[in-house]
Amino acid sequence: MSMGKLELKKKLIDECLDIQHKIVENLQNVMDEAQQGANEYGQPKDRYDSYRAQLLNKRDLFGGQLEKAANEIKVIKKIDLSRAKEYVSFGAIIITKEQKLFVSISAGKIQIDDEIYFAISPMAPIYQTINKLTKGDTFVFRGKQDEIIDVF
Repeated sequence: MSMGKLELKKKLIDECLDIQHKIVENLQNVMDEAQQGANEYGQPKDRYDSYRAQLLNKRDLFGGQLEKAANEIKVIKKIDLSRAKEYVSFGAIIITKEQKLFVSISAGKIQIDDEIYFAISPMAPIYQTINKLTKGDTFVFRGKQDEIIDVF
């Protein structure tokens, strides 16, 4: 590995934060547009006019997603950068023969220096399978055997 383990973890955290900040910004823009559309439309024209209510429902729906994205930013910021992990747990980077995982939030595929990592949440099925395993342990996930090469 070309860079230090904690430096890599910092880069993954920064990338996850960037992803979440973009999601928050996009959701805020959509909510603002829905609110503006509802304000410009004004009051319902008659009791069968539901267009304004639809816009406000859309705003509220995205508001829930915005809250979730903001909470995920808080979760990412809880990751301890002061030391490497000795076993699979929240904040760990796991290198297996098949893939590289980062236990944080469900952010999907992240590329750092030509390497692909998958940011997964502790709720992910693979995490449930490998939780508390250490370097050298083998496991079976979805019928395929894999080995943990490194955890940090």
